[in-house]
Formats: sequence, structure tokens, C-alpha cells
Amino acid sequence: MVENQRLRKSLFPRDYSVSKLPWWAIILILTALVLIFLINADKNYRETFQYLQTGVATTLRITVLAFPISTVIGLFVGLARLSKNIVLYTLSTLYIEVVRGVPLLVLILMIAFGLTPIFVELINNLGNWGLTWAGTSFLNGLFSGLSNFSIRSVSSELRAVIALSIGYGAFEAEVFRAGIQSIGKGQMEAARSLGMSYVMAMRLIILPQAIRRILPPLGNDFIALLKDSSLVTVLAVNDLTQLTRLRRSATFRPMEAFYVATFLYLSMTLLLSGVVRYLERRMKISE
Repeated sequence: MVENQRLRKSLFPRDYSVSKLPWWAIILILTALVLIFLINADKNYRETFQYLQTGVATTLRITVLAFPISTVIGLFVGLARLSKNIVLYTLSTLYIEVVRGVPLLVLILMIAFGLTPIFVELINNLGNWGLTWAGTSFLNGLFSGLSNFSIRSVSSELRAVIALSIGYGAFEAEVFRAGIQSIGKGQMEAARSLGMSYVMAMRLIILPQAIRRILPPLGNDFIALLKDSSLVTVLAVNDLTQLTRLRRSATFRPMEAFYVATFLYLSMTLLLSGVVRYLERRMKISE
């Protein structure tokens, strides 16, 4: 009995515990290996994977375009939210509360089919008004182009990018606001006492520190935006989700379509999650 216990301790040290293994990662890796094997061995899985590759490119393109725009919107709206100007504060707060209070799917539909036609009509009215007094051929051609601008010129993918940018801009605004407020007020007071203006102090002192702190939340929002980009399927954009639905309808084999789509989404999100965790560790080390 004693010898068995000694043998067990020699094989399994005290600091070793099976319960501490990342079983979730092991299960995901094994599942991914099974799917990779099926994609290589099974014709239906292989054809589905090849068909959905275009959707992956569209999903990444929409995400990469929408996230920087939403970040810029969030930066300026976040600064306006902290402004003492009552107009800027009211408008920024109204934007944040309205956008965050409306489901993203409803927001996408409203911007794509409600606000975009109004915007196109305004452009047409501007072009018609400009044609009445345009004197040069250049201005005449410019306003003529605005007058003939059609709703069909605004693609569904562009509408999706605009809608996602506006939707996530409200969330990024709160991230920037929280990051700026986490910096001690004494730093702004010290910068102003040195003769810096508010804009200069914010640009050189406050924002660099705030951005350093909000990089992990921004990375998480980037991953969330990648997943929420699947909502643009309501606009008939050929993203990964839309092509999955089309593949399922064409082949009547939902298992292959949705399994491969899940595998592709998980591959993208887990890769980005690893990048975010790496940045967090680097930031902790540097601090």
C-alpha cells in the first residue's frame, strides 16, 4: 500500500492536478481536428468550406472597416460627453442613450432602409439647388452628379458598415469616457498649470494614458463586432452567415453548413481573443 502511494506521488507530483488542465481548450482542439479531418476527407464538407471562404472575407472586411470608424466616433462622442458645453453634452448623451437603447438589428434596418433614402434625397435636393446657380462646367458636372445620385449607388455592404459603425460608436464612447475619467484629475491640473491648453493637455497627457488602459476593452469590442456582423444578413450581404443560409437552402444539408460556419467563426474569434490576451499581458509587464 505504501509502495503504491509512493509510486503514485512519483508519477503525479503534488502540484499536478487533472482538474487544473484547460479541458475547454482540449475539447475545442479535438473538435477542430475532427472538423479539419472531415473537410479534407468528406466531399460535402470540403465543398461547403470552399463556398463559405468568400463569406469569411466579407465578414472580415465589414469588421475591419466598421471598427476604426466606430472608434473615431466613440472618441469624439466620449470627449463631448465629458465637455462642460451643455450642447455637446446633451447631443452626445442623447446619441449614446438612443443607440444603446435600440437593438442593433433594429438599428441596422432603420439606417439601411429608413435613414439612407432620406440622406440620398437630401443629396439630390442639394444637386438640384446647385444646378440653378452653377456657372462653371466643373460645378455643373458636380451638382449634376449629386442630382442623379441614386439609392442604388449605396450598396448593402456600405449600409451595413455605416450601421455597425454608428451602433458600436455609442459603446466605444462609453469606453473612452471611462478611460479618461480613470486618469487622476491632478494630471490635467498639472498640465494646465504648465501653460498647456485643454486640447493640448488632453492630446499629450490624458489620452495616451487612457488609450493604454482601454486597449483590452477595445479589443473585446472588436471581437463582439466581428460576431455581430452576422446581423447584416438581413440586408442580403453575402457575409459568412448569409452564405451559410444559402448553402443550407441549396444543398438541404444544414449540418455541414452550420458546423463549418461555427468552426470558421470560432477560429476567428479565438485567434483575436488570443491577441487581446497577449496585449493585456504585455501591458501588465510594462506597467
